Amino acid sequence: MVGRVLSYRRRSRLAQLWAKSNLEALRLTCGLGYHVRGWELLPSTNAIVLCKHQSAWETIALRALLPVEQTWVLKKELLRLPLFGAALNSFSPIAIDRAAGMMGMKRLLKDGKKSLNSGKWVIVFPEGTRVRSGERRAYNIGGAVLAERSGYPVVPIAHNAGMFWERQSFLKRPGEIDLVIGPEIATQGKTASQINREAEDWIESTTSALEGR
Repeated sequence: MVGRVLSYRRRSRLAQLWAKSNLEALRLTCGLGYHVRGWELLPSTNAIVLCKHQSAWETIALRALLPVEQTWVLKKELLRLPLFGAALNSFSPIAIDRAAGMMGMKRLLKDGKKSLNSGKWVIVFPEGTRVRSGERRAYNIGGAVLAERSGYPVVPIAHNAGMFWERQSFLKRPGEIDLVIGPEIATQGKTASQINREAEDWIESTTSALEGR
């Protein structure tokens, strides 16, 4: 219903306000704050974001902190959830059926290029699922393929949210989450494998440093 009444930009601003309110509520009720480094590295134009995925926190934080016009690569089954799925769908996500193989990749490339060319930031969690703090999971190559084919730069983001709000947990520990925006990765002239490896190396090494490993 909201999607029929409000424009995409107004829906996005409403979502950003919701996310900022949630971050403030976490600070006030749970003592869970955050600190961002690397603001100056964020490009002035839209890009593809590859972000570490440990917690529900970053799904709120990226909506709150990154430019308002953004779309997300996510699992198609999330759109089937009551109410929540309808809300997600109103933001025109790039919903991928992970069992579809090459058809899923074609969908990612088609919808991803369309979103980028319309000025949206494309948010990707290359691990594909939340990974426990201190653990690693192989990075899916879809976001890097989109970067290779589109020529848009990649912005890597690392954080240690999983130390304070674990995957699949409702409990939050008080403290301050560190989120670090990495240097822009130029993608033109590079293969998807090179892009993926460069992003993974930076994200994982930075995350390890934040976790004190």
